[in-house]
Amino acid sequence: MNPTTSDKASSRPTVLVTGGGGFLGSAIIERLVARSDAVRSLSRSDYPKLANMGVDQIRGDIGDRQTVQTACRGVELVFHVAAKPPPWGNYKDYYKTNVIGTQNVIDGCIRNNNSRLVYTSTPSVVFDGTDMQGVDESVPYPARFNAFYPETKAIAEQLVLKATGKRLRTVVLRPHQIWGPGDPHFAPRLISRAKKLKRIGSGKNLVDTTYIDNAADAHILAADTLEKDPAISGNIYFISQADPIPAWDMIDAILAAAGLPPVKGDLSYKAARTIGAIMEFFYRTFQLRGEPPMTRFLADAVAKSHWFDISAAKTDLGYKPKVPMEEGLRRLEDWLKTSDVKGVKE
Repeated sequence: MNPTTSDKASSRPTVLVTGGGGFLGSAIIERLVARSDAVRSLSRSDYPKLANMGVDQIRGDIGDRQTVQTACRGVELVFHVAAKPPPWGNYKDYYKTNVIGTQNVIDGCIRNNNSRLVYTSTPSVVFDGTDMQGVDESVPYPARFNAFYPETKAIAEQLVLKATGKRLRTVVLRPHQIWGPGDPHFAPRLISRAKKLKRIGSGKNLVDTTYIDNAADAHILAADTLEKDPAISGNIYFISQADPIPAWDMIDAILAAAGLPPVKGDLSYKAARTIGAIMEFFYRTFQLRGEPPMTRFLADAVAKSHWFDISAAKTDLGYKPKVPMEEGLRRLEDWLKTSDVKGVKE
C-alpha cells in the first residue's frame, strides 16, 4: 500500500495519532492542535475536519507494516488509538488491527527512535463476565474471553508492556465506555434499537463510563506526565467519570437525550446469555451479515457491575473528570438534536 500524505512540513517534532479520524482520536488531535503541536494522523480515510486543522494525514491500514513505519518517521510521541471495536466480527480482522497493528506501531516507534507511546486499551481486557466493583489495575486477565475484541486488545496490551524499556516509554490507558457528541458506536446503537430493547438482569448493576472530553484529557495528561516522570513508564491506568450508576439508568439517560422513552420490558440475564450464545453460533456458522442482536459479551456488559478504581490515574497523572455526567448528557442532547443518528428524528 502506498500511503498518501499532505504537503505540510514542519520543523517541530510531530505527534502521531493512529485512528485520528475516529471519535477519540479526533478529540485528542483537537487538544494537540489547540496547544500548537504538530500533528500527524494515520487513518483509513482522509478527513476534511483534520485537514482544516492543518493535520498531516496519512491514509492507510494500521495492519500494513510499511504504512506504519512511514507514519512514525520524525515522531517523538505516539497515541495509538486505532482499533477494531466491539461487539462483532471475525477473529482474523480483530487480530490484524488490534494485535498486528499494535506490533507495527511498537516496531515503528523503536525503529524511528520515538520515545513515548500512549496506548488506548479497555477495561474489557480484565472483565470476566462477573460483577467487578471498584477493582484496581492489579486485577488479572481472565482465564478465557467470550469475545474477540477483549481477547485481542489484551494481547496488544501485553505487547506494549513487553516493549517498555529504555528506548520506549509507555503508558496504557483503559478508558471505560466512552460516549458523548460525535459518538459513532455506543449512543447510536442504543438509539437505533430503542424500540426493541429490554432490561436485562436485575437493573441494579452499577457501571461507570467516560465522557469523550475527559477521555481525551486523560491521554494528554498521560503523555505529558510520561515526558516529565519516566517512573510511570509501563503503568496501566483505568479512566472513567468516577461516578458509577445503575447501567439501565445510564441507558435511559442516553435515550432521554435523544427524546426517546425509557426501556420497557425485562429479560433475565440467563435467558439473554443463552440467546446470545445461540445467535453467535448461527451468525458464525452461516456467516450471516451484520451483527447478532444479542451476544454473551453484550449480555454480560449490561447485566453485570463493572466500575473501576481510578485512584492511580488521579495520583500519578493528575486526572480529574472535568465534565460531569449531567453536563455531558446536556451536550449529548444538543448534538443529537442536529445529528442524523438513526432513530432520533423518527
